[in-house]
Amino acid sequence: MLVLTQKTAPPHILFIRFKSIGDVIFTLPAVCQVRASFPDAKIVFLTSRENAALLRGFRAVDEIIAVDRDLYRRGNPWKIFCATAGLVRRLRRENFSLAIDLQGYVETAILTWCSGAPQRWGSVYNRGRRWAYTQGVTRDYGLHPVDWNLFLLRKCGLAPNPIREEFILPDDVMQSARDFFKANQLLPGRRTLFIQPFTSSPGKNWPLEGYLSVAKFWREHGLQVLFGGGPGESDALEPARAEGFPVSAGAPLLLSAGLMKLSTLVLGGDTGMPHLALALGKRVIVIMQSNRPGNCFPFQHPDWTVTPDEHQPVSGITTAAVNAACAKAWAEPEMAFAFAGGK
Repeated sequence: MLVLTQKTAPPHILFIRFKSIGDVIFTLPAVCQVRASFPDAKIVFLTSRENAALLRGFRAVDEIIAVDRDLYRRGNPWKIFCATAGLVRRLRRENFSLAIDLQGYVETAILTWCSGAPQRWGSVYNRGRRWAYTQGVTRDYGLHPVDWNLFLLRKCGLAPNPIREEFILPDDVMQSARDFFKANQLLPGRRTLFIQPFTSSPGKNWPLEGYLSVAKFWREHGLQVLFGGGPGESDALEPARAEGFPVSAGAPLLLSAGLMKLSTLVLGGDTGMPHLALALGKRVIVIMQSNRPGNCFPFQHPDWTVTPDEHQPVSGITTAAVNAACAKAWAEPEMAFAFAGGK
């Protein structure tokens, strides 16, 4: 097994992870591990265009390569050929010493191989893709994705370092978030609940009526509440606007991150934004089907979830259960310290 040391540090390292928001965030501790081991290396991250902005918060990343994957879905053979050839040429020009594929898709396996890096590590979901890697590790679905990414690095020979997950927002983003608060009569120093109700799958969604009930309950108890959402969710959040809650649906991804950073507690479904909030150092509550090992619960905090009774859908979770989880979070000493202006 190859054991990398500071003396043999690859000077040029490529990470690959195309999607999605949560899964890109789950790579952050792995990127930090590599940076801690090789502080002088240049680290490049290849991702899909819609997630490129997210990488601005990865201080360990020196350069971002964004791929327009929509071009491939449009099916124009000539444009696909030209884009792919251009990407491969760019990867080859970089002369990577190490490429790490944290996705394991067919396309990411091929790009890992096309990088020409003499060392190529990757998550293996299908035996037929192992050829792309000099070291491929079969995916263990019993591990949290963050733990899996770190396990992959160890299996490929990287010595472990203390786990770090620090997402740092640029100053201009935080200023935009403060401007949003001001425009919506929200005070940055006041207790604020940020709610991200929708996920990528209707089956994972807790009813919006439930979130509205929670929002009204805590507003009546003196908290500020605002709703977040993706670009296509603005109309679906009209009931929240009708109840007088600020809504940031459709805001740029990093602006939503800034709004969560200014908030005290982030509540949402099984989607990427609560994981981003956790990387920002925020207390989160995730409404999800299960927090058993292997599921994408908040990293190292399976207890920061609300789940239904066994064999029941997420929609069966009661408003009382979610309010109780919020009350428990507000009562934590760290939260009380934050409310008092301690941080």
